[in-house]
Amino acid sequence: MAEEKKLVRKKIEATAEMGRIMAEYFQELDQAAKTGDKKIAWCTSVGPAELLLAMGFLVYYPENHGAMIGSARMAADLIPHANALGYSPEICSYLTSDIGSFVTGQTPLQMAFGIETVPKPDVLVFNTNQCRDVKDWFSWYARKFNVPLMGIHTQRNLGEITGTHIQSVAKEMEALVEPLEKISGNKFDKDELKRRVALSRECTDLWKEVLDTAAAVPSPFTFFDGTIHMGPAVVLRGNQQAVDYYKLLLKELKERVENNVAAVDDERFRIYWEGMPIWGRLRVHSELFAGLKACVLASTYCNSWIFTDFDPEDPFNSMAKAYTELFIVRADEVKEKYMEKMIDFFKIDGVIYHDARSCPNNSNNRYGMPQRLEEKTGIPSLTINGDLNDMRCVSDEQTQTNIEAFIEQLEESK
Repeated sequence: MAEEKKLVRKKIEATAEMGRIMAEYFQELDQAAKTGDKKIAWCTSVGPAELLLAMGFLVYYPENHGAMIGSARMAADLIPHANALGYSPEICSYLTSDIGSFVTGQTPLQMAFGIETVPKPDVLVFNTNQCRDVKDWFSWYARKFNVPLMGIHTQRNLGEITGTHIQSVAKEMEALVEPLEKISGNKFDKDELKRRVALSRECTDLWKEVLDTAAAVPSPFTFFDGTIHMGPAVVLRGNQQAVDYYKLLLKELKERVENNVAAVDDERFRIYWEGMPIWGRLRVHSELFAGLKACVLASTYCNSWIFTDFDPEDPFNSMAKAYTELFIVRADEVKEKYMEKMIDFFKIDGVIYHDARSCPNNSNNRYGMPQRLEEKTGIPSLTINGDLNDMRCVSDEQTQTNIEAFIEQLEESK
């Protein structure tokens, strides 16, 4: 019998540098929380980070912490503690696992960076462009720490983005300036805001180039790589470190393309992932697909941190437009057109929809979209059930069986 070929995960050399800058980011927050030398703002992942940075805050993102909890497979033990406080198992498992982490004093920051607790906020700032849960999440901490809570209320299910939509959000952002001045002790400096928006734009352009390298055949990069390497785009946009990092990563990926280096050896099938990652199964799923010679190479999730509307010369309006044009904010018709373009650009053979139990806002399989897109494009799809953090909602055997059958279906159509 022939010896089975061992599956080798290909290392991205830039990962070490990413680990270094992410460690510096968390250690700076930890130091500021201990000394009080700098004010700390908590922000939702697609909230007005550039404004907070311009006002002199260090910015912490609880959703990033939630993803770390999921990746560390700690969530199932922590979620019941939030349930006991009245937070339903049906709501966002980022929210429930993060609150459970806080009340138990258990955080993945301890093992990753030697940090014992999340940094205490001086202010919490949300944007409901993702969902209402982020407001409820931040409200819990505002009561816990007795600190100000403020936010932006973005309209949802939008088709065309009009000037009225943009002006509404821009005015809410501008209204944050005066209270943030009082909390930070700094006067608003529009030139500093322009500088931060320019850095975010440079970061976003580079991140898009990174993700677009996956259009090469074979792809040098996978969705599972992207969920890790998006870290700087989430927590360090508006800072030079993110720009420098993506220049380094992009150079490495371009070299892979030039040298025909595949992320998945003998790539036969190109898969699009729609929906949230299943954080506690990234490695398992990466190896499952690679073993089937299928490369999951593109997603709407990783592209959620591409903000091509940022314009440093018009910071408030361009931030409002960028944060309102998010995929998650849009109507199904817009989402479908976007996915059609992605399927074509990345030469996709099949689409995986993740129906995340606790994240209805980012599960796009529930109202007929897979069927409509399959009819328009002829590209088959599979829906898998799971969750972003709560692995009690994941059936590994069922997921594997369904994915293997789906790849067999693609094989038959080749």
